[in-house]
Amino acid sequence: MNKKAQVIRYLSFDFIAAAASWILFYIYRKQYIEPQYFGTEVPLEFTSRFYLGLLIIPALWILFYYLWGYYSNIYRKSRLLELGQTFLSSLIGVVVIFFTLILDDYIGSYKNYYQLFFTLFALHFGLTYTFRLIQTSRIIHRIHTRKFGFNTLLIGGNEKALQTYKELSTQVRPAGFRFVGFLTINESDYSPLEEFLPRLGTLKNFPEVTEKYQLEEVIIAIESSQHDLLTGILTSLQNRTLTIWGIPDLFDLLSGNAKTNAIYSSPLFKISNGIMPAWQIHMKRLIDVVFSVIAIILFLPVYLVISICIKLDSKGPVLYKQERIGRFGIPFTIYKFRTMVDKAEPHGPELSAHNDSRITPIGQFLRRTHLDEIPQFYNVIKGEMSLVGPRPERKFFIDQIVKRAPHFTHLHKIRPGITSWGQVKYGYASTVEEMLKRLPYDLVYLKNISLYIDFKILIYTIISCFKGSNPVETGNSRNHT
Repeated sequence: MNKKAQVIRYLSFDFIAAAASWILFYIYRKQYIEPQYFGTEVPLEFTSRFYLGLLIIPALWILFYYLWGYYSNIYRKSRLLELGQTFLSSLIGVVVIFFTLILDDYIGSYKNYYQLFFTLFALHFGLTYTFRLIQTSRIIHRIHTRKFGFNTLLIGGNEKALQTYKELSTQVRPAGFRFVGFLTINESDYSPLEEFLPRLGTLKNFPEVTEKYQLEEVIIAIESSQHDLLTGILTSLQNRTLTIWGIPDLFDLLSGNAKTNAIYSSPLFKISNGIMPAWQIHMKRLIDVVFSVIAIILFLPVYLVISICIKLDSKGPVLYKQERIGRFGIPFTIYKFRTMVDKAEPHGPELSAHNDSRITPIGQFLRRTHLDEIPQFYNVIKGEMSLVGPRPERKFFIDQIVKRAPHFTHLHKIRPGITSWGQVKYGYASTVEEMLKRLPYDLVYLKNISLYIDFKILIYTIISCFKGSNPVETGNSRNHT
């Protein structure tokens, strides 16, 4: 099944349910509630206001569901959980509609308010969940009949891995795992799994196997005593868009990130890739885009003034482009105002420091006030960056950091940011050692990420900009021409 088509199907039926419930509710108000106020029948007229509401209200419901996170991970839905989610979201949405649009209705008595509220709720919830139940049941049926599945890789080739494979592949109602093969830890390892699944190599082959087979899920089936090995495997997997599962006795090791899911006869523990609740993830993205669009518009005069100053100050382009590593380790091009002389790195990547002679006079001011960063609002709109997140680094320096702190790659689980907790708490770094000292702050952010924390970081960043503090940043963040 095509994921985009399936999402569109959910969106379409949600829109139809919201529109149909609003039409029926409108008829109910005109035919039953308003006559009690006027003492006579009220003609059923579909005015321009009705048609406007018919367009806007369903669209707002769709936006609400998107922010709620309903359209994420559509192939792993539970009908029971979906019932609770639909009930709660319908209740919240109807309460908002009631207090914004219905309180000023013509009513004969206060009891009409209760009738209006529960009628709208029953119509909206009933129609929405009915359509969703049909769609979700269709997906679950296709999974249980093995017509649809998720490309899955087993890591580990021992008896435990073999047992896991047999249990999952022989279930009467399968959970959707479609095994493409397995990886062993070492090349010399013998595996009883070879009789059932193709051996695709060892852990070092994981990147090419992921791309070749378009992996969606990974099951880690190694001995729980192999702590160091487990840590290394998780570190290599965390910056990828994969659903990761562990076998039961890994739970104690992974409890910080794991959620328990009973998969019929063979329970697995899901090592969630989700850092924030779905509704916060979508709200964070919405805030990023809205704030960035507003900022670009407001900063247009500032862009013009800065561009003129840079041109008058030194030769070279106004904007500086540089490749950075973003979410899931994917490279992207970051944009900044140029703060150094043109061609400031003739011998390759080089860290900058305070009072660096390559920094131009206007560049000193731009760095001190962080105004050189404002073109990155464009990166935010493109989805390559966020307002708040670990600062993106260049691969040249990441390779050096990873040798000493392999867990650095965990930061690639989220979008890099224009500002970060590490930047606020520690300031800019001018050496790899200082980058490593700043790393714990970014890891703390990763484990505590929330909209509340984001707002606090933004506030402190704005204060820092006005104070003109933290003038020195890492070369991979600031060593640009």
